[in-house]
Amino acid sequence: MPKLKTKSGAKKRFKMTGTGKIKRKRAFKNHILTKKETKQKRRLTAKAVVNKADQKNVQLMFPYGI
Repeated sequence: MPKLKTKSGAKKRFKMTGTGKIKRKRAFKNHILTKKETKQKRRLTAKAVVNKADQKNVQLMFPYGI
């Protein structure tokens, strides 16, 4: 059986933490930043953990783990 490929978009977007959780970047930080407050932009800079409901879908994109 051939090797399975990792989704190339997923490997650019997700990382694993030391405890096995999946980190992701927050949305809305790419453009139209002039109307957003500094506090909001600073908060969006921080990484977030993937929701438990979405974790299985993300793991399916990595056939051999992250």
